Amino acid sequence: MSITKRLVAGVGALLVAGTLAAPAQAAVPDRRALQDSLDAVHQAGMYGLYSAVSDGRDTWKGAAGVADVRNRRPVKPHMVHRVGSITKTFTAVAVLQQVERGKVDLDAPVSRYLPDLISDDDITVRMLLNHTSHLADYIPGAFPSLLEGSLADLDNHRFRRIEPEELVRLGLAFPRTGEPGATPGSYSNTNYVLAGLVLEKVTGMDAERYITHHVIKKAGLRHTSFPRSPQIPGPSSGAYESFYGLFDPPRDYAVYDMSWLTTAGAVVSTMDDLNRFYRRLLQGELLGGAQLAEMQRTVPVYVGAGPIEYGLGIYALDLPCGRFWGHDGAVWGMLTQSLSSPDGTRQISVGLNRAKYQTFDENGMPVPHEIDLAFGNHLLLALCGPAQARTLSTPITPFPADGLQVKP
Repeated sequence: MSITKRLVAGVGALLVAGTLAAPAQAAVPDRRALQDSLDAVHQAGMYGLYSAVSDGRDTWKGAAGVADVRNRRPVKPHMVHRVGSITKTFTAVAVLQQVERGKVDLDAPVSRYLPDLISDDDITVRMLLNHTSHLADYIPGAFPSLLEGSLADLDNHRFRRIEPEELVRLGLAFPRTGEPGATPGSYSNTNYVLAGLVLEKVTGMDAERYITHHVIKKAGLRHTSFPRSPQIPGPSSGAYESFYGLFDPPRDYAVYDMSWLTTAGAVVSTMDDLNRFYRRLLQGELLGGAQLAEMQRTVPVYVGAGPIEYGLGIYALDLPCGRFWGHDGAVWGMLTQSLSSPDGTRQISVGLNRAKYQTFDENGMPVPHEIDLAFGNHLLLALCGPAQARTLSTPITPFPADGLQVKP
């Protein structure tokens, strides 16, 4: 398989587990079992990871592996992590707050708010938030060397500052992936950069500042922010990018200007903060009931190997013990998964410091990695209990909405 095809194949091609069992109350796993399952992910090849599990008032935090492959500094459960597309949930909450205040109409055309960027009236705010706009992702335009079979732009653009409007224009320069409103939708970071610009238009505030004051602080998150510099604020890990074996050894991208993702993926957080955020969201503390219900109206959205059930900045993932809500995220070198039961009581958030560790076969299909199986076991153990985890023989879908799709 050529280097260009491997690059264009994208980040989110994953295997989905088989037929789901009926929802059942999970047995609470013991702490030793949780730590053992986390250690197994590290032993399978993940450099380092940290996990926070919650079951009502019972909580557990653990870490395994190293934060720095050179000096073997260990990872810690409280480390600050780039959470990538989990940012989209924060952005969607902010936009829905403006819907509650009557300043944004979900079914109004985006051109009402941003006439200088979007001239057509066929794309609505709702289509941005549920990825049915079919606007192409700007990622290939922001890192054009990827489509030329080169990874050079990942280094060349490490300290580049790029404005949201430019990101949108890069996305608009590519052909649409379908008719606006058609399902399945097509996951695109362009949608959430536009959503941030709509937020700026109706509030008169910088979008990242608005989200910080009205979502992050409202949720009581103390270690969550949009970084003001390329460094991750607070104790953190390296971010090791393998890019399907094209970086050997993997390259550290922990220091990076994240203006290339902004309201689509620039947030940093801790695993504790993520659990707190989704718990307060699902328990109605950040949005009223009507807007939370809108958020959980899902449509099929195509990402990687197949569609997922995507709402407005949040998706539903069905596991053997029932349905869970949340999001995942990816940036160069870091992965994150956060899932919560519908009532926000049973939760897991996990951060990993090595990305795109899989390889592809001669037909361009992803080769299952032991990391995926071990990670799926940790998720199932935390959310569904030891009985379900013991039955896992196929990698579960750990990062279904991984947003770094590289498309031609």
